[in-house]
Amino acid sequence: MRAALTVFLKDLRLEGRSKDVLSTTLFFAGLVVLIMGFAFGPDLGKMRDAAAGVLWCALAFASVLAAGRAWAGEQESGALESLLLYPVAHEWLYLGKAAANALLMLVLGAVTAGLTAIFFDVQFASPGLLALTLVLGVLGLSLVTTFYSAITVNLRAKEALLPVLSFPIIIPVMIGAVKSTVLLTGGFNPNDYWAWTRLLLGFDVVTLLVATFAFPHAVES
Repeated sequence: MRAALTVFLKDLRLEGRSKDVLSTTLFFAGLVVLIMGFAFGPDLGKMRDAAAGVLWCALAFASVLAAGRAWAGEQESGALESLLLYPVAHEWLYLGKAAANALLMLVLGAVTAGLTAIFFDVQFASPGLLALTLVLGVLGLSLVTTFYSAITVNLRAKEALLPVLSFPIIIPVMIGAVKSTVLLTGGFNPNDYWAWTRLLLGFDVVTLLVATFAFPHAVES
């Protein structure tokens, strides 16, 4: 756990100095929201119906960018091999990276949700439940993209392979997150909301366990 915390704090410290990941993903997510706002406008009904899908599409693509930069930065600085040779179980390295990526994506998610509310003229039924949806959805995205980013970091076509490998796996996250967010933008039904939230939670738990135990074998191969 100390190794995971060290990696987590290292990534946050580096991001605090460079602003590389946040600046790139914020620009990209904001651009997606803006373009889709023009595409669905000026019909406010269509815009409100599409708001949840636009929000999570922006976060899904941004998550791929953020995870790719997390491991690519280690490779470009020549620190990737040293990091993997660190005398600690590789599972903790993955957890530290995934936690840092999830925290950065949560910041991005909050900003993107605010932009979506402004451009698409939507109001969320409960900020607290929206925060819960963002946490569970972003965590699922980060766990998957961080895992596959580590696998593809040494490949020549890693920028193309990462989304190809990640997107089919995150389909349950996208469905659960979009459905939960739609319920928060209109016609809130507690039973339906908690059903989709349980799907997100179940996916996160299963992905965390599988990816953590599979990570050492994936990076060693």
